Amino acid sequence: MKEQPCQGERRCGESIFKTGKAMTDPNKMIINLALFGMTQSGKSSAGNVLLGSTDFHSIFAPCSVTTCCSLGRSCHLHGFMLRAGREVALQVQVLDTPGYPHSRLSNEHVKREVKEALAHHFGQKGLNLALLVQRADVPFCGKEVTYPVQMIQELLGHAWMNYTAILFTHAEKIEEAGLNEDKYLHEASDTLITLLNSIQHKYIFHYKKGKSLNEQRMKILERIMEFIKQNGYQVLTFK
Repeated sequence: MKEQPCQGERRCGESIFKTGKAMTDPNKMIINLALFGMTQSGKSSAGNVLLGSTDFHSIFAPCSVTTCCSLGRSCHLHGFMLRAGREVALQVQVLDTPGYPHSRLSNEHVKREVKEALAHHFGQKGLNLALLVQRADVPFCGKEVTYPVQMIQELLGHAWMNYTAILFTHAEKIEEAGLNEDKYLHEASDTLITLLNSIQHKYIFHYKKGKSLNEQRMKILERIMEFIKQNGYQVLTFK
């Protein structure tokens, strides 16, 4: 299949991980992201926000919607950042993955699918960040909520903590409940607090209400770039 600059695609390969520096064009930067999370957490919708498109199929359903991995590429975002005083164009590549656990696919099938997709798409170019997508209006407790974390740990290896952040979707529900972000996190479960401590408190709240798609996108991308910069622009490669 021919690669297109602004479209999604599905491919597979195999995987072993290591860390390294991303090779970048001085006038362009590409960041590679992967989305993980439970069914109906908002992964595909968040992926569309990151891409500024509708590449990923996203609907409300009483079951898992995404059944295979899909890579989406954004068009170039010019003037997003400066490097040595020069404007650098940003392109975002997002790997959407099936919900885990899945309503129709076995856990082993999903893990194998994601492992192969990570190797195929980011095998040499590397992964900048894995985003654990979690609904802010669903308590992070119980056994099932830890399944996506366990998959990230298994697929990303010992360095997973340096390459993982949490993206809280439906964050407007926090405000509707009369809370702010600090109070929300203060009252969070011990399981969530432990996870946040492990990943050096890398998290993003995604608000949709009252914000344009571009405003949502810019805010999230700015936070993601902060995390990538803090990580020294290192990438996790698979082969």
